[in-house]
Amino acid sequence: MNSENLTWAAVAPAEFILLGITNRWDLRVALFLTCLPVYLVSLLGNVGTALLIRMDVRLHTAMYFFPANLSLLDACYSSAIGPKMLVDLLLPRATIPYTACAPQMFVFAGLADTECCSLAAMAYDRYVAIRNPLLYTTAMSQRLCLALLGALGLGGAVSAFVHTTLTFRLSFCRSREINSFFCDIPPLLAISCSDTSLNELLLFAICGFIQTAMVLAITVSYGFIAGAVIRMRSVEGSRRAASTCSHLTAVAMMYGTLIVTYLHPSSSYALDTDKTASVFYTLAIPALNPLIYSLRNKEVKEALRRTSSRFHCPGQGPQ
Repeated sequence: MNSENLTWAAVAPAEFILLGITNRWDLRVALFLTCLPVYLVSLLGNVGTALLIRMDVRLHTAMYFFPANLSLLDACYSSAIGPKMLVDLLLPRATIPYTACAPQMFVFAGLADTECCSLAAMAYDRYVAIRNPLLYTTAMSQRLCLALLGALGLGGAVSAFVHTTLTFRLSFCRSREINSFFCDIPPLLAISCSDTSLNELLLFAICGFIQTAMVLAITVSYGFIAGAVIRMRSVEGSRRAASTCSHLTAVAMMYGTLIVTYLHPSSSYALDTDKTASVFYTLAIPALNPLIYSLRNKEVKEALRRTSSRFHCPGQGPQ
């Protein structure tokens, strides 16, 4: 083997070994039996919500534009991790090719960053709807919504490209064992034999900026929303206040697990704790989001009823 091939072998192993969540067979079976229904609920709930909003013309408004796209993001980024994780739980030895590890990281990181920003856009959208209901359609035009979505997607792609490119320029001669169930950034930095200080700095800076800016935007938006619904002093105001609390709970869970995973110094990598948080934000939160953001909405429930009626009674129009 010539020197060029030796260098490439040191930098890029043929495959990585995924240590997974646990090495105990009984726990892996239990996790499979638990995570499979959660993933299926997440996939069906998110794809179903997006299709429902697309099929019902009464939901073709800006208010449902962002929930529909959030559902698509959840379905895609949980599917970037979930199916392989479930299969690997039943295998004696889980591996992933080097050439598949980078795309998985890019897709997951890009979609996760886009979702974080989408939650902030949804908070602003709700603020505009409550503060100026008569001018809402004008303020949140289709052009503005599409521009926001494009900007969020571009930002997520750029962030993912930076992290993925810098991670896979490192050498992995120390170990091929990734202490995770997918190609995540911190576990790969932990097994690199290169200097990872730039990677860690950019991870902290970019993720820190995105999460701090988005949390600030969400907090300010929901603060104004809470003030508005409290001033309503009505049953409708109480209902909206409860809805606001559930939205904030979902946001807190999402950002809390991401902060635990990505915003700590390299000297304190607690990868076992990170794996627990990763399971939560890759499977559990996407399964909860359709219920929190869409399916509890009265108009969405009515749309679901109308759609079900059309399938059960094809000769009847919507009532």
